[in-house]
Amino acid sequence: QIALNGRRNAVLNPIAVYREPLTMDEYLGARMISEPLCLYDCDPPVDGTIAVIVSRREAAPATDRPPVLLEAVGSTPGMEDAGRMLWSRSQRLSPSDVDIAEIYDGWSILSLLWLEALGFCGRGEAAKFIEGGSRIALDGELPINTGGGQLSAGRLHGYIQLFEACLQLRGEAGQHQVTPQPE
Repeated sequence: QIALNGRRNAVLNPIAVYREPLTMDEYLGARMISEPLCLYDCDPPVDGTIAVIVSRREAAPATDRPPVLLEAVGSTPGMEDAGRMLWSRSQRLSPSDVDIAEIYDGWSILSLLWLEALGFCGRGEAAKFIEGGSRIALDGELPINTGGGQLSAGRLHGYIQLFEACLQLRGEAGQHQVTPQPE
């Protein structure tokens, strides 16, 4: 479901590498890369650039585009440690407050591990959490990798997710813009 969801989202993203729909039969019939990962479980390398400017709010230049404000960052080796660090640094947010998740998907299995490490589901529960794909779809409870992620938009070492998060938060994602769910 991670690969299929990414492709569904990428079909709507004009900068994604893979924009053709992917069926379950095509996914299951793809050549094996390293069992159990098939071709569509691996991100395609691409040439590209994304610039990110990080600044204190008061030092940011005035522009016609709104800044994207950060609440907290978790940056330590190990997914579970990074997840714990992230949530411990937030003064007001928890996993239940998240509307979209742009999670690293260099291989599809990493998305499952990140869902668990960030507390969106319990340890060992990610497969059930994404079962059927509706929960992680653009109109789902927790849309993930709304622009296709690295699996379909291309490998830019996590920056594609950062770029997509900025587009989503600014309301600039076009056809793949997520409409917040009513509370």
